Amino acid sequence: MYQPDPPLSPQETMPTMYDLPSELVGESGLPDEFHCIQADLLSETCRPPNYSSEEILLASDLNLYYDPRHTLWYKRPDWYMVLGVPSATQQQDLRLSYLIWQEGVAPFLVVELLSPSTEQEDLGKTLREVNQPPTKWEVYERILRVPYYVVYDRYNNNLRAFQLIGTRYEAIPLPEKRFWLEEVEMGLGLWQGRYQQTMGLWLRWYNAGGWVLTATEKAEQERQRSERLAEHLRSLGVDPDSLS
Repeated sequence: MYQPDPPLSPQETMPTMYDLPSELVGESGLPDEFHCIQADLLSETCRPPNYSSEEILLASDLNLYYDPRHTLWYKRPDWYMVLGVPSATQQQDLRLSYLIWQEGVAPFLVVELLSPSTEQEDLGKTLREVNQPPTKWEVYERILRVPYYVVYDRYNNNLRAFQLIGTRYEAIPLPEKRFWLEEVEMGLGLWQGRYQQTMGLWLRWYNAGGWVLTATEKAEQERQRSERLAEHLRSLGVDPDSLS
C-alpha cells in the first residue's frame, strides 16, 4: 500500500538565513563610527549574573526578520539582546541574520541610536504607508512585543526608555538618566568617560556594584592594585621584586 510522505513543517519550508539578504549596499541608516563604538561598549559591559554567555545573543546591525507572511521584511536594530537562545561557539555557526520563525524567541531589549534620517521611525512618529512594512516602533511594540525599547539621542544627550505594559509601550521615568531591569539584574544608564580612545557620553550597563568594567578597565584596576601592594611592601622594607 502506498504510504505518502508526511507534510513538512512550516519551519522546514520557510526560508533560512542563507536564503535572505543579510545586508544591502546603500541602505539608509547604516552605522557610522559612533554607532560601532557605542554598540561595542554595550556588548562588552552586558554581563547579566543570572544568564550565562552561552544563552544570550548580543547583536548589532544584524537583520531581524520578524514576519513569516512577509519573509523579506526586516528591521536592523542598532543593538539588541535576546535571552534564552544559544550563542555561536564556532565561526560557521555565526548568524547571518536573526529569523524569528526559526529562533522562536523575540528580543528582550532593543536599542536604537537616533540619527537625523531615522529619528521619526525610531520614535514611532511616522505613519505606515499602504502595502509597506510597519515602522520599527510597530514591529517592536505590536508584532514582536519586545519588553524594553531604548532610544538614545547623542546629539541632545537624551535617553528615553519604554517598557511594554499590556499592549503598549509606556515611558520609563529616568530622573538620573538610568534605569534598572530586574529580569537581568542589571541596569542601563548614561556614563561620561573614555572608551576606545574616544571621550563622550555613552550608554552603558551597570550592576549592583556600579558600572560593569571593560577588559581595559579591569587590566588598569589590576595594575593599580599591584602598584599599591608593591608600595606597601616597600614601606615594610620588603623588595617586591625579590618575591617574584
